[in-house]
Amino acid sequence: MSEEEKTESTEETTDAPEEEAPVEEDAAEEPAVEEAAPEEAPDPGEAAEEAPADDEPAAEAGDDQPAENPAAPGREAEEAAGGDSEEVLTPKQLRKRARSEHTGDVRPQRSPEERVAERSDLRAKRAAERRRSRATQRSKRQPGQGTPAAERRPGAKKVRQGTVVSNKADKTITVQIEITRRHPVYEKVVRRSTTIHAHDEQNEANAGDVVRVIESRPLSRTKRWRLVEVLERAK
Repeated sequence: MSEEEKTESTEETTDAPEEEAPVEEDAAEEPAVEEAAPEEAPDPGEAAEEAPADDEPAAEAGDDQPAENPAAPGREAEEAAGGDSEEVLTPKQLRKRARSEHTGDVRPQRSPEERVAERSDLRAKRAAERRRSRATQRSKRQPGQGTPAAERRPGAKKVRQGTVVSNKADKTITVQIEITRRHPVYEKVVRRSTTIHAHDEQNEANAGDVVRVIESRPLSRTKRWRLVEVLERAK
């Protein structure tokens, strides 16, 4: 066998596997193409047409069901509570309702003076009724019950002695009272003075006189004392 024939046979053996390899690759690629063929992408137009058909039953079902009102339960509870509880009216509303339900004769028109007189008479009548009812309650009480009324006794009136410092006002004198006391803690003699206004009906006292005044009812805005006597005249 010559060398040329050996080289040809070796080339054939080396070329044979290279030709078979593409066949196998084709065979392997064909099933993949065939398997992908059934999975075709859906047409967008067809999907849009099919979507409303699926939504229609849901819309119809929603139309049949009544819409829920979140405030409905609270309103029902209020109505139920209002039906059970009585309506509370003010005195003015009660009077207005009584006037609307009145079926008798209409009273004649009255003047403001007549209305005031009528109110005063009504108040006097009610006051008399209250007095009678209280007297009845007091009479029903047994002796020894309740707090007895305290006997009213006038208290001892204060008397002060001082020196007149002014008598310029009519029937009024200004009296200066000196107070000398020992301090309760420091044991020191403390002197202080106060000024009061006293009523002098006869204008007897003059500046510098030593007088005695007594406590009395309020005689003016500042006078709560009255002149009793003049003890010593000014020199």
